[in-house]
Amino acid sequence: MTAVATVTAASPTSASPSPRQVWSRTRGLLFALLLLVAAGIVLATARSGDQHGRLDPRSADQHGSRAVAELLKDRGVSVRVTTTLDDTTAATGPDTTLLVTAPNLLTPHQQDELRAATTDSAGRTVLLAADPLSVDALVPGVHASSPGPVAARAPQCSLPAARTAGDADTGGFRYTADGLDTIGCYPSGSLPTVLLVQEKGAGDTVLLGSPELLYNNRVASHGNASLALQLLGSRPHLVWYLPSLADPSAARNDEGGDDGGDDGSGDDRSFVDLIPSGWLWGTLQLAVAALLAAIWRARRLGPLVTERLPVAIRASESTEGRARLYRKANARDRAASSLRSATRTRLAPLIGVSPRDAHSPSVLLPAVSARLSTAEGDLDTLLFGPEPADDAALVRLADQLDTLEREVRTS
Repeated sequence: MTAVATVTAASPTSASPSPRQVWSRTRGLLFALLLLVAAGIVLATARSGDQHGRLDPRSADQHGSRAVAELLKDRGVSVRVTTTLDDTTAATGPDTTLLVTAPNLLTPHQQDELRAATTDSAGRTVLLAADPLSVDALVPGVHASSPGPVAARAPQCSLPAARTAGDADTGGFRYTADGLDTIGCYPSGSLPTVLLVQEKGAGDTVLLGSPELLYNNRVASHGNASLALQLLGSRPHLVWYLPSLADPSAARNDEGGDDGGDDGSGDDRSFVDLIPSGWLWGTLQLAVAALLAAIWRARRLGPLVTERLPVAIRASESTEGRARLYRKANARDRAASSLRSATRTRLAPLIGVSPRDAHSPSVLLPAVSARLSTAEGDLDTLLFGPEPADDAALVRLADQLDTLEREVRTS
C-alpha cells in the first residue's frame, strides 16, 4: 500500500499582512518620523528669528546690525543700504566706506566689477568673512586660511583703531599677504583675523575674518563697538551692501572680453560649496535615521513556523521529487549516503543495536553478520562503502540494501 503523507487541511492563509499587522509593525517608525518632523519644525521656528535680518542695519534682531548703524549715525556718518551691485558701485567714492556683508555670495563677474569700482574710488572697502575664492578676486595677493573660533582677542598690532578698541570678539578666517603693505591684528594661531591692506592710490581694504562684532547682541561686549565705529566710520559716508541672489547683475556675463576669455563660467566652487551648511547637516541626520531604521527592520522576526498545508501530498511524489533533484545535481554520494543511513537506522533495532551505535561499523557489522551468513567485508562495503561510480551502480546499491534488510527481517 502506498504511503501517503497526510496533511491536515487548514483554513486558507494569505501572504499579505492584515491592516492591523501593518499598523503594529510600522507604528514605531511612524512615531519616530513624527517626532523628527516636529523637532525640525520647532527648531526652524526657534531659529527663524535669528536668521532674519542678519547683518542688516535696519534689523533689531540679535544678529542684525541696527545698533552699529545707529552709533555711526550719532557720529555724523550717513548710512546707505544697497542690495544691487549697480547701486553699490555708483555710490562708491574717496569719502565713502563700502561694507560688503557677504562677499562670498557674489559671482566671479560681480567680484570683478566690484574690484574695479573700489580700485578707482580710492575709498575704504570692508569685507566680512571673505573665503579664499572671494579674497583672490577682491584683494589679489591676499590669501585666506581655514577659519577658527570666535573669541575675545588682543589686537597685538600697531593699527590705531585696534589699539584704541583693545580686546574684541574676532576669529573666523585668517589672512596672509604677499608683497603688500598690510597691518595684521587680532591673531589666531599666529595669523591675523583682521587685516588692513593699503593699496597705492587706491584707498585701503579691511578684511574681517568674522562679522560677529557687528551683531546687536555683541556690539556692547569688550571693544567691539569701538572697533566697528573706527573701521566703518573713517569716512563721512557708509554704503552698507547686502548682496542678494536676486540681483540682476548676477546673471550678466563678462562684456568686452576676447572670444577665448572667461565668460563668467570659471567659478571653481562646486555644487556642495553652494549648499548651505544647514542642509548638509539635515541630510546627514536623515541618512543616519534611515540607517537606524534599516537596522531596526532588518532584525530577525523569530524562528520559522511550520504551516499546515491545505492539501494531501503522496509520499511517493516527495520521494520522486527529491530523487530527481539528486539526479539533476549528479549527487550520487548524497543519495547513497541517505540510502545507507536509512537502512542502518532500520536494521539497528532488528538486531538489538542501540540507535546511538547504528552508524558505528565496529558495533553494527558484527551484529548483522551474526544474523546472516554474509561475510563482514561484504557488509562493510554495502553499508559503509564508497559512493557509486554511476547511476546503474546506485540502483544496484538500493536493491542490495533492500535485499539485506529483507533477509534480516526474515531471519
